[in-house]
Amino acid sequence: MAGSGSIALSLGLCLCAGQLVGTPAAGAATAPVAAPAAASAVQVAPLVQTVSALQAKLPLTAPASAAPIKAAVAVVKSKATPKVQTKYSTRTLKSGGKVKVTAKVLNPANGKAISGTVRLQALRNGKWINWGIPSKRLASGSATFSAAPKISGYFRVYYTGNGSFKPALSGKTRVAVTPAVKKKPTFKTVAFTSSTVGSKILAEAKRHVGAPYVFAASGPSRFDCSGYTMYVYRKAVGVKLPHKANSQQKYGKAVAKSAKKVGDLIVYRTGTYGYHVGIYAGGGYMYDSPHTGSTVGKHKLYGTNYVVRRLA
Repeated sequence: MAGSGSIALSLGLCLCAGQLVGTPAAGAATAPVAAPAAASAVQVAPLVQTVSALQAKLPLTAPASAAPIKAAVAVVKSKATPKVQTKYSTRTLKSGGKVKVTAKVLNPANGKAISGTVRLQALRNGKWINWGIPSKRLASGSATFSAAPKISGYFRVYYTGNGSFKPALSGKTRVAVTPAVKKKPTFKTVAFTSSTVGSKILAEAKRHVGAPYVFAASGPSRFDCSGYTMYVYRKAVGVKLPHKANSQQKYGKAVAKSAKKVGDLIVYRTGTYGYHVGIYAGGGYMYDSPHTGSTVGKHKLYGTNYVVRRLA
């Protein structure tokens, strides 16, 4: 006990004081003046010896409960920090692509692989988060993750530790994600100056007369305006057009209204924005799919705010 020595000393002093006070009065009356001092000296000596003996039996020691704490601290201090190595299949990938991250955890003392669990982490908005892949157990000292990040950023691997090794982190590695490049549609070169080609386009256009207008439809039994022209040109001459009137006017060669020929694309506009398309049929008419409630048919050109496109 921490205060056992002090208690023993106090007990001894108290006993000493008690014995001094308890000296018989008669002895004080009959003995010479020097007698009490001598008697006290005789009595104190054995008491001091008693106190010394008690102190020897009750040494000042640390509490017994401190031993397990020290042992636990010693165990923690004895754990080694392992080395976490990572290997990336690529550091640059296209949007939608995947990167494989292989983690290996080694004993720093001998370089051998160790067991445990690892997690893949990503740096997002200034914070490290566990990637959406479950933790993995190390098999033969390594584990592989597969990730498909949508944005560029840093990755790292976190080792959770075990009975012999502390938790540890790998270095961070940046994986760059490049956005997918949209390719413009390719078109066949078709000479619409040929009456034969024009006739072929018109033949396909007539084949769908009576088909109902349905918004966003592109055939083969129902169409909206740009879906109709897109379908006819592809079927007749293999030309691919986008499914939007405003986009269709951006392809082909601009032709003057006075020079338009059978099979040319007619694009009606509001200002410069294309909102309706048809296929020129000659004689001031076109084949088109006009609007909701109507059907594909041959209709007279209306107004003058339109442009003519010839794919060449």
